Amino acid sequence: MGDYFNHWITFGKKSAAAGNGDKLPKIFFCNWFRKDDSGNFMCPGYGENSRVLAWVFDRCDDKDNYVKTAIGLLPSSGAIQNPPGVSDEVMEKLCTIDTEGWKQEITDIRDRHYPQFGSKLPLELKEELDELAKGLGV
Repeated sequence: MGDYFNHWITFGKKSAAAGNGDKLPKIFFCNWFRKDDSGNFMCPGYGENSRVLAWVFDRCDDKDNYVKTAIGLLPSSGAIQNPPGVSDEVMEKLCTIDTEGWKQEITDIRDRHYPQFGSKLPLELKEELDELAKGLGV
């Protein structure tokens, strides 16, 4: 896996150096499984993906519908239409950073995931994780 990661990092650098960085696929992360304080899922799930996909397509067209955060670009307020039964307050929470969850994720990546790759772990991945941690105050 370390070699595989390194392949894609090298591929990205070569594409950018050749002026083709804009042709690389854009990557988006979506967590439909966030829960509220009562342990209930906040979003109805996959059946409502078209709302998020609409935001993704707008981002691919460079629409200004985001806010910059430590974990990347998140939808700005109102950028994703509320699914049926999801309040504005819940949408706001869904479109914010779960800081404590991300801090735990960083710890898990450092302590359990990255060590599997030993010396094959690309330095760029460690540096990216360090930047993420710094941005979250870890």
